[in-house]
Amino acid sequence: MEVLDRIVEPTEIVAGRYQLRPPSPRDVPDILAMARDEHIRLWNPLSSAEQDPHAWVERWADFNGGQSAMFCVYEATEGRLLGNVSLHKIDFEHSAGELGYRVAPWARGQGVATTAVRAVTDWAFGFLELTRMQLIHGVQNPASCRVAEKAGFLVEGTMRSSYRYGDGALHDEHLHARLTTDPAPDPGRS
Repeated sequence: MEVLDRIVEPTEIVAGRYQLRPPSPRDVPDILAMARDEHIRLWNPLSSAEQDPHAWVERWADFNGGQSAMFCVYEATEGRLLGNVSLHKIDFEHSAGELGYRVAPWARGQGVATTAVRAVTDWAFGFLELTRMQLIHGVQNPASCRVAEKAGFLVEGTMRSSYRYGDGALHDEHLHARLTTDPAPDPGRS
């Protein structure tokens, strides 16, 4: 397989009561509300390139030209945006990718991130044939650590003063990873 020419095509994933799909213009009000949330502004703020939610939707609707994937997470029956999971730094040559996620304040504590991270990881292992998925979060963000662990990602270490978060300070980060050979996480643990 020629890995250099692969692109990631927009797709949808059904994960229990959640639907994961690329963003659409109807998400703009919820994207704005999420961008204003204090927790998101600290740990996973919109980048300067993402400040315009219309441009953000346009960029990610086609999975950033097929270079990465952005799945917005919706409750299947209500259709409101609950959060998103991004798969970026996809490296087909080394069979790896990195995940990031945000959960809307109105959806926290319901297992949204855990379910969505598991679903996107399984999709990346199966459809994209990746072998290693990793995620990185600030050590002082215990909620993100719980999501990683419940989704079957093992802590591989701490990277000291490795990333400048929304408060402008450098923070230590945990590096978590999951391999295709790792045991599947317990689906009852969300």
